[in-house]
Amino acid sequence: MRRIAVKAEAHEGAGGSRPRGVLELGGDDQSRLNGSPRACEHMRRLPAVGRSPSALALLVVLSAQLMVVLDFSIVNVALPSIQRELAFSATGLEWVVTAYAITFGGLLILGGRAGDLFGRRRLFLAGLLAFAAASLLGGFASSAGMLVAARTAQGVGAAVIAPTALALLTTTFAEGPARNRALGLYGATGSVGFVAGLVLGGALVTGVGWRAVFWVNVPIAIAAALLGWRSLPLDRHTLHTGRLDLVGAILVTFAMAALVYLPSAVSTDGRGSLSALAVVLVAVVLLAALVVWELHQPVPLVRFGIFRLRTVTAANAVTLFFGAWNGGEVLVLALYLQRVLGYSPLLAGIASVPQGLAGLVAGLWGARLADRFGVKPVLLATTALAVVGHLLLSRVGTQGEYLLVATALLAIGFGNGGTAFAATVAGSAGVGDAEQGLVGGLLNSSRQIGSGLGVAVLTAVATSVTAIHDGPLTTALTAGYRDALVTAALFAAAAVVVTAVFVDRDDANHAHTRLRARGSNSARQLAPILTDRRATIDLQRGE
Repeated sequence: MRRIAVKAEAHEGAGGSRPRGVLELGGDDQSRLNGSPRACEHMRRLPAVGRSPSALALLVVLSAQLMVVLDFSIVNVALPSIQRELAFSATGLEWVVTAYAITFGGLLILGGRAGDLFGRRRLFLAGLLAFAAASLLGGFASSAGMLVAARTAQGVGAAVIAPTALALLTTTFAEGPARNRALGLYGATGSVGFVAGLVLGGALVTGVGWRAVFWVNVPIAIAAALLGWRSLPLDRHTLHTGRLDLVGAILVTFAMAALVYLPSAVSTDGRGSLSALAVVLVAVVLLAALVVWELHQPVPLVRFGIFRLRTVTAANAVTLFFGAWNGGEVLVLALYLQRVLGYSPLLAGIASVPQGLAGLVAGLWGARLADRFGVKPVLLATTALAVVGHLLLSRVGTQGEYLLVATALLAIGFGNGGTAFAATVAGSAGVGDAEQGLVGGLLNSSRQIGSGLGVAVLTAVATSVTAIHDGPLTTALTAGYRDALVTAALFAAAAVVVTAVFVDRDDANHAHTRLRARGSNSARQLAPILTDRRATIDLQRGE
């Protein structure tokens, strides 16, 4: 038997590049590796450090994504019942949503980066258990304060689950077709989960009661944690340096929380109110302090050099616009169906099914289209389709032409599903595994901030147009909703422009394509799979 030692050294550059392999082979051994068919067979059979991607691990991550998205929409359906039973005031009821949004949006970047530092698997599983406990507490809430506390804890758990789930996908599946398929399923799950939450929420509130919308999360979270403990790869390599940048963690958490809360403060108290201005001032000061602090840290919590990757920055901008038009459109559509057409919450959820189904198809087919045409063309096409869908939906009237509504929702669903998938692929392309948690936190934060912005802007447009419109109430409401949907189309149009100008097609292309362009030398093909500090290949003569 001849033993050939192959050493791999991690080279961490400014761009957070992946580990590169450095092969130390003698001349005779090099010829054996390059020329021997049996040696090549040994190389193909060399196991990667850790477990290979499994269907069960993918199912666990998708289930967690489904639960987080499901909870976001399912609770909104139950708000009227919650207000009646727990005696919430009109302003107090808003905190059932706002408390969750602040902790979720505020902790996303910290949750993702903590996964990079201390292990994504352990943070992901801890987040699932925390979310299950908070959901159980929310279901047994006997007072308004107890429910708001439970929602706050739910936001903490979700802020850990969302970025680490995305990072687990992008680090488990290699950049290229495999990752595209996984992210396509990830996006499709989100599309289905949101609409399923509207339908399931209506059914649970009607048949069981509002407490069931919290209890439904418990078995999903516990099952995902147990299966994830068995199927997810161990956290063998992290960036743990012995300490967490606590100052950076505090600054980024409160800065993001202020940005998430800002639209709510503006919509509640007005744009010129002291509270809204105070939130703006706090957000600006915290963001400035964060930048100054992190630029002087040897191991920053948020490495701002990542924004030098133009496609990553553009993908976050597109995701922010996507959150704005999607969050605003969902609210406006629900208000139109219930206040103008008189639909019940359950029927309104069922009427939204075409959008979810189209998003599912877009997620499933997006990977194939990206493999064939590239990520940038897919992102351009889907954001443009979202523009068309919202303009079409803005043609609705007071008589409820559902065929028009369904057609528009199909276009919006395809646009939303494709945009979510393609922006995620572009936002994680070219970033090393060591920073995929940070990428997940940034993308999720962009969407969360955009959603709050979209809800505030579209609500303000609808309210102002309705207030100055002469005529019956339903006609005035319809006019306001139509202008709000045109505003959503403008958000989508901004995403088209950002994609066309700033997304680099080469950056968004697959890493495996670039690898093939460098040549097919066996040593170069072997190096990327060596993730451990040392690997040993045993080549046996005569086998």
